[in-house]
Amino acid sequence: MNPQQQILPRASTGISGLDDVLGGGFARNRLHLLEGSPGTGKTTIALQFLLAGAAEGETGMYVSLAETADELRDGARSHGWTVGGNIEIFELMAPESMLEPDHHQSLLYSSDLELGETTQRIFEAIARLKPQRVIIDSLSEIRLLAQSSLRYRRQILGLKHYFAQNQSTVILLDDLTSEIADHAVHSIAHSVTHLDQLSPVYGGERRRLQITKCRGQSFRGGYHDFTIVGGGVQVFPRLVAADHRHPFVSQNLRSGIDELDALLGGGLTQGSSTLVIGPAGTGKTLMLLHYIAAAVARGERAAFFAFDEELGLLLSRAKKLGFDLEAMCDAGKLFIQQMDAAELSPGEFSHRVRSCVDREAIHTVAIDSLNGYQAAMPEEQYLILHLHELLRYLNRQGASTFLTVAQHGMIGDMKQPIDVTYLADSVILLRYFEASGYVRRAMSVIKKRTGSHESTIREFSISERGMTIGPPLEQFEGVLRGVPTYIGPGEPKGAAAPLLREM
Repeated sequence: MNPQQQILPRASTGISGLDDVLGGGFARNRLHLLEGSPGTGKTTIALQFLLAGAAEGETGMYVSLAETADELRDGARSHGWTVGGNIEIFELMAPESMLEPDHHQSLLYSSDLELGETTQRIFEAIARLKPQRVIIDSLSEIRLLAQSSLRYRRQILGLKHYFAQNQSTVILLDDLTSEIADHAVHSIAHSVTHLDQLSPVYGGERRRLQITKCRGQSFRGGYHDFTIVGGGVQVFPRLVAADHRHPFVSQNLRSGIDELDALLGGGLTQGSSTLVIGPAGTGKTLMLLHYIAAAVARGERAAFFAFDEELGLLLSRAKKLGFDLEAMCDAGKLFIQQMDAAELSPGEFSHRVRSCVDREAIHTVAIDSLNGYQAAMPEEQYLILHLHELLRYLNRQGASTFLTVAQHGMIGDMKQPIDVTYLADSVILLRYFEASGYVRRAMSVIKKRTGSHESTIREFSISERGMTIGPPLEQFEGVLRGVPTYIGPGEPKGAAAPLLREM
């Protein structure tokens, strides 16, 4: 057992991702602060924490100063949970008692009497139930009762010492609705978890959390994306590639097209990343399909993450080109996931890719395209860093990654919305060019870190057999600019005739 775990045993939060971020969960018999504006998911996390304890036979208590027991149970039922058994919801002031003549003052009108009564009732409930896990919701009400920072701090210290004596792991919820920011609890609490909710111009809200303080235990710093779905909160820990390394024997990967393998100096290297870049319609997705089919033919498993193309259309179009993706999926060799760009965060996408690669032992990963990946996070300032960590992680797992980027424009001076050419180990450039009244396609390899490659430019065509690649275009200049100059003998149409006959 880890010596640190013996000193600070953990209480699981019931959320695997959050346990990962915290290094195993919240430290037991300590007081923790969970803060965030309304709607960020504090109550949901708190309920999952109590339910995780109940599953281990621990007694839990939810002290509610803001919501009624019925409201809490309704919220729990929306996730398919039943709050009962080892969990007790303790309403500090029942709604009907507030209407009695002897109770004209409510929690909204603070007084010394009310603060003392509130604290005393909490102590009595703890003494009666002796819970191992306690939630107090929320600090805003206690802050109102205390009136001053000094009394508020003393009250929290009193609660902390009382809970420590009773061997309880306590989470205080703070909705940050106070007009004056009071950080007294930050210095008192053993750990502080901050929840954020961001609202992009289009698409669903984005939620993230950060551990801003945690005494005596290591944790994963930075922001971590999370979502609230039916069944509770899902946390996606920030991916750190340096923490993951899987030994593997590298080998050359063939595409199934001899000419393409020759262009790449014999093939690609396993565990490397390849970027296929070019304007729309040049065959970027088709090239990925060739590598997926070759991987499946080798007996390996592959994954395809589609941002841009509707899944049904992709399957139909691939079948017309000779790739039966449905059959590959049915055989358990290919895993296709449709990505919704408007509802996805970078952390969730990295988590999906990582989970699929780990769970299914994937060796070939295709992401089509980075344009859709960028569209999913238009307001993310560090998108390149997310992608950098993801590619490094996949490389260390021995997975070969293929990515596509659609450039703006068709011929001439073209630009891409996101420049990741320096991240990829290999870069394949696809181009349109015009010759003899025909629009043609050409490809070249402009980068390969893991070995040599041809410096030629080859023409290729697309037919029902997939991709067919011809010999180098030695009689043209300016192909990559889109309007080449013919420098060979005779007419240019004759020079390209062998390939045109294949089309």
